[in-house]
Amino acid sequence: MRKEQHHKGWNEIKTNDSWALFKIMGEFVNGFERMSLIGPCVSIFGSARTKENEKYYKLATSIAKRIAEAGYGVITGGGPGIMEAGNRGANLAGGISVGLNIDLPFEQHDNPYIDNDKSLDFDYFFVRKVMFVKYSQGFVVMPGGFGTLDELFEAITLIQTNKIEKFPIILVGTSFWQGLLDWIKNTMLEAKNISPEDLDLIHLVDTEEEVVEIIDAFYKGRSLSPNF
Repeated sequence: MRKEQHHKGWNEIKTNDSWALFKIMGEFVNGFERMSLIGPCVSIFGSARTKENEKYYKLATSIAKRIAEAGYGVITGGGPGIMEAGNRGANLAGGISVGLNIDLPFEQHDNPYIDNDKSLDFDYFFVRKVMFVKYSQGFVVMPGGFGTLDELFEAITLIQTNKIEKFPIILVGTSFWQGLLDWIKNTMLEAKNISPEDLDLIHLVDTEEEVVEIIDAFYKGRSLSPNF
């Protein structure tokens, strides 16, 4: 006999929300405890759909390798595509390779290049994004989709509003990102919805050498520390 579908009432929803706070708090505590031991890192973002034989996968691998050789760990979302390329490059250089995995119905699965003791799992996007921002000394943003844009603009907003310390945000791939930057300049800036100096937060490059040069130049004379 088929059971009737149970529709949660308002009070039941409120009760479930209260208990969810403990799970959220647990993810924060576990993330803070484990990430605080890793040391200075750079986060690499980009599409989970990028294939191994594509140029941006190869470029992300090279960038991550150079970042690791420069003494930084590499943090990715732990999945396939650009995330895998980032962890792969760090692994090739013998550097720290961190994966912040998220439970999704598609696309996401662990890649094999994450250090065994540096793979963290999250149910909540917002907790995961805190770990990306708090423990990163820079963001390297490869071509991606809505998730990549979400991470990019959240970082810019937090820096712009002085909620976190300033750190380099580097877009890789002029042919991919130039149109977005042109729209920001010609539409958002023209409408005075942002300030001219906000554009100084973003660097646009095409090579791994440029990425490392920007990060090293930024931290020359500055201390490496969590962002808030």
